[in-house]
Amino acid sequence: MIKRYRIVAILSLLGSASLALAQQPPGGGPPGGGNPGGFVLKLAPYYTNKSTPLGAVDTGAADRACKTQGYAKLQCLADLLKKGMAPALVARLQLPYSVEDGKKWSNFPPLVYHDRVGVTLGELSAPQLGVAKAILKEATGIAADEGYDEIEQILNADDFLKANSTQIGFASGNFQMAFLGTPAAKGTWQLYFGGHHIALSMTYKDGALASATPSFRGVEPFTTYNANGRDNAPLAQEQAAFAAALTALSPAEQSKARLPQTYTDLIAGAQQDDNFPATKAGVRAGDLSPDKRALLIAAIEKYVGDVRRPDADTLMAKYRGELADTWLSYSGTPSLAAENDYLRIDGPSLWLEFSMQPGRIVPGVHPHSVWRDRGADYGGNR
Repeated sequence: MIKRYRIVAILSLLGSASLALAQQPPGGGPPGGGNPGGFVLKLAPYYTNKSTPLGAVDTGAADRACKTQGYAKLQCLADLLKKGMAPALVARLQLPYSVEDGKKWSNFPPLVYHDRVGVTLGELSAPQLGVAKAILKEATGIAADEGYDEIEQILNADDFLKANSTQIGFASGNFQMAFLGTPAAKGTWQLYFGGHHIALSMTYKDGALASATPSFRGVEPFTTYNANGRDNAPLAQEQAAFAAALTALSPAEQSKARLPQTYTDLIAGAQQDDNFPATKAGVRAGDLSPDKRALLIAAIEKYVGDVRRPDADTLMAKYRGELADTWLSYSGTPSLAAENDYLRIDGPSLWLEFSMQPGRIVPGVHPHSVWRDRGADYGGNR
């Protein structure tokens, strides 16, 4: 029998760090906005407790309707999703291009963060779900434990929480998709997808990927969990790759890489755009041996691998070219397995953070992580 973890208060779920986001007016509002009436705990009408396991969704009809590959298929699938959709849903799915809307993402569940845009998976019909899944697969790739497969496992985590807690708002049906700008051969648009512990921001310009960041990934529980007919451990490979890069450092290099502060969360997470330190800290990759640089590259690839090839290859070529001036630092322990363990990779363009958080529902710890690009977030638009 599965243990059900009882949640007695919103602060026990999210911790005191959630206060600014929880105190929002019912229609949303910027983080930190006051709410004289106290905490807002109700969900928008389109949020449900409906599980929408993508693993069981068939994409065959979508693939047959859009037989091309790459960007042409992505554009075809976007048009297919809108075709025959109720006008009210199309109005929420297809929005004008707006960096402001693109920035409306969070690691918080919908119970707390209300500003996400788009339609929820729970509002889509079975054929429409097949198209939405095909869009995610085409944009992010189909490698095991990366890209689309990682997204599916993170959605499964919300269904696990839904089944094993008394807290409302967790469900795979509550993740949202939007097109910010019209997918077309010319022009700029962003594929927006997100919900609890995930934010996908992929910006396209004139038929080519301009940016895959900011990209947030987290998961709870962090142990292997069974949900929706499969075992899931979506960020285990990222933790292992980062820990391998840190533990390979010599004692002297680890001492140099250690940050003096304790980091309890990401510093460039949601609503923290451009919150980068003025001075780089830690060890410089250009001063490391080739084998240690290779481990660092392998860790970076775990995030860039969430983008389909050949776009991922283009991004990795840029980050490899800047590797000598990329810095590695951490606080806590190099194993990245304990509460407040933290890692940072800071390059001329690349920014990666990995932070181990206390369990909010399931005892233990769980990770938050973010990939940003200093010059290319939101397609380089601000």
